[in-house]
Amino acid sequence: MKSVLVTGGTVFVSRYIAAYYAACGNTVYVLNRGTRQQSPGVTLIQADRFQLGDRLRRYSFDLVVDTAYTADGIHSLLDALGPFGDYVFISSSAVYPEYGSQPFREDTPLAENKYWKKYGTDKIAAEQALLQRVPNAYILRPPYLYGPMNNVYREAFVWDCALQGRVFYLPKDGSMPLQFFHIRDLCRFIDALLTQRPKDHIFNVGNRDTVSIRQWVELCYRTAGKPPAFKEVYADVDQRQYFSFLDYPYRLDVSKQHTLMPDEIDFSHGLQESFSWYRDNSDQVNRKPYLQYIDSILAKL
Repeated sequence: MKSVLVTGGTVFVSRYIAAYYAACGNTVYVLNRGTRQQSPGVTLIQADRFQLGDRLRRYSFDLVVDTAYTADGIHSLLDALGPFGDYVFISSSAVYPEYGSQPFREDTPLAENKYWKKYGTDKIAAEQALLQRVPNAYILRPPYLYGPMNNVYREAFVWDCALQGRVFYLPKDGSMPLQFFHIRDLCRFIDALLTQRPKDHIFNVGNRDTVSIRQWVELCYRTAGKPPAFKEVYADVDQRQYFSFLDYPYRLDVSKQHTLMPDEIDFSHGLQESFSWYRDNSDQVNRKPYLQYIDSILAKL
């Protein structure tokens, strides 16, 4: 058993991580403001991470899993922590500039990505702040995460289209590749790090293979038990008005991850698991007005 601190713990990534480690029998604390429902089996430390004072001094954590978005977020937590063991930071593939050579390796120079903009540069600053103060921290850079508890309107958008019997409006021919990673595989990889103690401390994480947009939509429709029908969109409109992903294909080199953890969850199985969660928790997804745009704009083109 470990004593684990997870920052956040109420939304998708941090919520799943907290639930995962609690289910494994660990003592899990979550740090948040207490404005949302907490996962079963966790202990809430109710506080704003930027106003912690001495709230954390009496605790000793074997593992800290942090999803901070900025360097200030890193500093505020480290300034408040008492004794702790391992520190794992969930960063992002948004730290790689779009003009870099792909697939992005961990040693690819970091810089602003014109698609991710401030989100990416803030994650870069957070990584740098952490390594200055905790050189042995582990940094993980995932692509698009999926799985149960996902409140982002990605797979859920496709399932809404499928369940409503809609034609799916596909960006161009749907050949743009997407790279995913199941949230449970993220947790399993953290376990692999803590068990194997690799000399490297920065890892891209993700599935070995990409899927095209068309393949992804087909899989989501099939998961919902519906046959897909497509309408390709070549009009000069912003893709993000009617689709869940940026018009930005990229790929991570995840060979270092697979050296430590050779297997990954089958993508079709992972989507089925995600759909099962969605059917019972659709109210927890943050919907965007894609369908309104499709009906009012695209359908009339």
